[in-house]
Amino acid sequence: MLEFITKKTGENPELVIIWLHGLGADGHDFEPVVPQFNNPSKALQFIFPHAPIQAVTINGGMRMRSWYDIKMMDIGKMPDEAGIRESAQSILELIDSQIKAGFKAEQIVLAGFSQGGAIALHTSTRTQHKLAGVVALSCYLPIPEKLLEEQSSVNLSTPYFIGHGSHDPVVPYQLGQDSFQTLKSAGYQASWHEYPLQHGVSMDELEDIKQFILSL
Repeated sequence: MLEFITKKTGENPELVIIWLHGLGADGHDFEPVVPQFNNPSKALQFIFPHAPIQAVTINGGMRMRSWYDIKMMDIGKMPDEAGIRESAQSILELIDSQIKAGFKAEQIVLAGFSQGGAIALHTSTRTQHKLAGVVALSCYLPIPEKLLEEQSSVNLSTPYFIGHGSHDPVVPYQLGQDSFQTLKSAGYQASWHEYPLQHGVSMDELEDIKQFILSL
């Protein structure tokens, strides 16, 4: 199973947030945001997994932490389906481990940034686990043309927070918008949140994510 970091905002957490990092980062990348989620009314547990180390084509074949290979600069094309599905399976194993630890699937939020967000979207739309919520940041839905034939109806009523920077040069704004519209058309309860950012997460966005999670 994937190695991961665990952080809590208090005792007896009510929700578990599995937060997936982006390309070339690791589980420590979003560890510093945990104090932003402190709230006396609801304790949270964060799980930050490390993606496997593998070669990434667009980076000259360099080996780095990656949820799947990216084969061309137009990231919406030539998806690494095998890599995406393998990472999704790894996340399902992580979800199962949290359920075995005593949490219900309905207490688990699946979150991710960039590549991690793409895996969060792919996994949540296919799983048989009813999740508490999904947070997908600066990302896109991979393999959108197969969503309708592969989707599970389990999370159609699950709230999705889709956040994107309006000046993102890495994951184009339009690609994020198209993915959001695909989710909406497929029946998912997705909400769109845009920020005057490039490829990153702002304090305003973190506050919006906090309020979203606390409302679950």
